[in-house]
Amino acid sequence: MSGLIGKKIGMTSFFDATGAYVPCTIIEAGPCVVTQVKTNDKEGYNALQLAFDERKEKHTSNAMKGHFDRSKTTPKRKLVEFRQFEAEHKLGDVLTVSVFAEGDFVNVVGTSKGRGFQGVVKRHGFSGVGHANKSHGQHDRERAPGSLGASSDPARVMKGMRMAGRMGGNRKKIQNLTIVKIMPEQNVVLVKGSVPGSNGSYVILEK
Repeated sequence: MSGLIGKKIGMTSFFDATGAYVPCTIIEAGPCVVTQVKTNDKEGYNALQLAFDERKEKHTSNAMKGHFDRSKTTPKRKLVEFRQFEAEHKLGDVLTVSVFAEGDFVNVVGTSKGRGFQGVVKRHGFSGVGHANKSHGQHDRERAPGSLGASSDPARVMKGMRMAGRMGGNRKKIQNLTIVKIMPEQNVVLVKGSVPGSNGSYVILEK
């Protein structure tokens, strides 16, 4: 499984050769540096560790400075392992968007936007009491969850009950998105559709 670390820039759209309107996400993918090569003999599995995005040296620990020095690169912000990488690479190699081609299908992993503490209407799509029943003895109940208990037996709220709580900020994977355009000069790929995360957040592209 090959791939790159990237950063979500934002969304745009364009018209393809057939005149179809294509919404897409702009992702700055790479360049990524190989900072560690893991083998089955030493670590028990085969993987490449890639590093992305420059980081100030004063904000990097001495241990990580030594780690980056071994691959003859500057400190980076984001490190990700890719298991069973398709091509052979050695320490210090730089990977760019050339690992992808237009028309490839990729999986994009990111962290969804944090929404904070939300009620059941926004978090789970409850309809609430609704306007039709608003006058039937209801008072400030339009967005309430309703009854939760299960009578005298078991006399408790069951686990997994959909209730209000923190929403978002979860790791999400969107599968089989099409790469519609590659701009190697800017290290940018355009992926059809939307990907999780806010603008400027890190994403992982898996081929």
